[in-house]
Amino acid sequence: MSAHSDVGSSRKDVSAQSLASTPNVGGGPNDNVPKNHDPKRPVPKNPDPVTFSPFDLLSPDIILDAVQSSYDIKPDGRLNPYSSYVNRVYGLSSEAGDNYVVKFYRPGRWSEGAIKEELYFLEDCEKAEIPVIAPIKNAEGERLSNFQLELEPEAGDSQESLRFFFTLYPKKGGRNFDAEEDSDWLRLGRLVGRLHATASLRDAPSRVKIGPSLALNNLEKIEALIHPEIRLEFVQLCRDAIEVGAEAMSSARVQRIHGDLHRGNILERPDEGLLLLDFDDMAIGPPVQDLWLLLPGRAFECRRELSLLAEGYAEFSELQADSLSLIESLRLYRMLHFLAWRALQRQDLWFKKDFPDWGSRAFWIQELEDFREQAKIIASGSDD
Repeated sequence: MSAHSDVGSSRKDVSAQSLASTPNVGGGPNDNVPKNHDPKRPVPKNPDPVTFSPFDLLSPDIILDAVQSSYDIKPDGRLNPYSSYVNRVYGLSSEAGDNYVVKFYRPGRWSEGAIKEELYFLEDCEKAEIPVIAPIKNAEGERLSNFQLELEPEAGDSQESLRFFFTLYPKKGGRNFDAEEDSDWLRLGRLVGRLHATASLRDAPSRVKIGPSLALNNLEKIEALIHPEIRLEFVQLCRDAIEVGAEAMSSARVQRIHGDLHRGNILERPDEGLLLLDFDDMAIGPPVQDLWLLLPGRAFECRRELSLLAEGYAEFSELQADSLSLIESLRLYRMLHFLAWRALQRQDLWFKKDFPDWGSRAFWIQELEDFREQAKIIASGSDD
């Protein structure tokens, strides 16, 4: 989840949902597009995520047909996968020469209500002239589209279908924004302050709330996957670290936030300015979550940058006193979130190919070391 740039190029064509900051998790240019796949292969009535990935059912024809049937455009047949950890994102062009990006949400990850709250957030930002890319409305005037994929059941099971939600965006390009000067950090702070001022005007009850309960939930999701030799120590270590920061977190003011606002999710467009990307992980949480992720290191290493961010932020929003004390607990939550995120994808074909050692004994030993270090920082109340 760290920022990443394409090697050999300072410019990338991306959309609001292209996750351009992530590594090329799909391997080659067509590795994320299943080839010669029969969507009516036998599928269990209640597919087990341990052995089944719904995205394996998407073929190029299914993707292009879904777009054409929902929008007043005719794709020219080309499909270009973009890097994306959890969802599936593809670039495509119309016969008229317009370029788009389509995002397919992972079935079962978000409810329809939760996805719509992401889109409401984008609409609110657009109305407030905050630089985002809102999805295009379909032929029915809706920003969220869906289709049912009929599945061939196993013997004895009734006919089942799988519902995919998806959105279509205009394709836009930009450059990674690398803050170097004081004015750059002030600029970032102002942008986040404007974002949060708008975000505070509406709730999002279907979205997750960043806090101790969510962290424990993510820990529960990965517990069975942790190597048996270290499982008890890992789980207890995390529980204790979560408990240490729970009291401070319980009194923190929360609201709608981006949730994944690292620098890779901010682009600069020539003659237009900065552009915020990828609201897929929007959440209810402490506003400082969207500030610490922008830092190039730990808070104690980046006091100048953090001070400038806070100064710019204060021009549009108020940062609660003692918010900075939440950062290391929020970092722990993010580490757990990332592991749960990875666990969700572990049966995807691209993931097995690119991360064959994920979940191995060596993998979990390294994770334990990282979590030990983070737990010590939280216990000390400082990251000096």
